[in-house]
Amino acid sequence: MSERKTSSTNYRNQSFLEEKCALNELLDLVSKRWFSDVLFCIQEGNNRFKLIKDDLKYISDTILSDRLKLLEKYGLITRIDYDEIPPKVEYSLTSKGEELSDLLDNMCAFSETIIGMKAMATVPAAQ
Repeated sequence: MSERKTSSTNYRNQSFLEEKCALNELLDLVSKRWFSDVLFCIQEGNNRFKLIKDDLKYISDTILSDRLKLLEKYGLITRIDYDEIPPKVEYSLTSKGEELSDLLDNMCAFSETIIGMKAMATVPAAQ
């Protein structure tokens, strides 16, 4: 994935927000497309690239690889390389990954109540 230009307004704004509060960096991270889905997939036991790819059928190899690298970079998953031919790699959640997954589960439940409330508010009352 390409990085933002450091001279761009978007980069300066994001840097400012991240310096204000680490939550802004976390929100930027978890809002990346497929990020939480890959995390949840690993939590559910899909610990190999192909298993994750099969579960998330529309994700590209490039994006899946990028998201796995991000999860590993932030200490949310561990990658185990087995010395085998063909190569074998397995992923598992770290304790931080489990904690984030639990928080995101709670956010999913909360968002369903908010979206459900919004949907109910737009439905015209029965006459």
